[in-house]
Amino acid sequence: QVQLVESGGGLVQPGGSLRLSCVASGSSFSGDAMGWYRQAPGKQRAVVALIDYRGSTEYRESVKGRFTISRNNAKNTMYLQMNSLKPEDTAVYYCNANFRYWGQGTQVTVSS
Repeated sequence: QVQLVESGGGLVQPGGSLRLSCVASGSSFSGDAMGWYRQAPGKQRAVVALIDYRGSTEYRESVKGRFTISRNNAKNTMYLQMNSLKPEDTAVYYCNANFRYWGQGTQVTVSS
């Protein structure tokens, strides 16, 4: 049974940083693409960043230069380092593996 578990969300002031983690179990995704998505209240879920099995990355325009996606295949874990956070980054962040499996989400709130 595949399971993705996110952690690292929380409340942070504008300009602050958070690091999200996603641990996968039940299968190895070392050969698959993985990604982070987010869903703000009243909005559709949207891609934040993607990383393929080689480590090539893509980002939505609004987070370029502030967010960094990475993965450790040996630990079956993916990360999202978020710096210079803005109130508009507030959302539930979801981990995705192979465009098929989803985690339960972790809340990120950016507010003073």
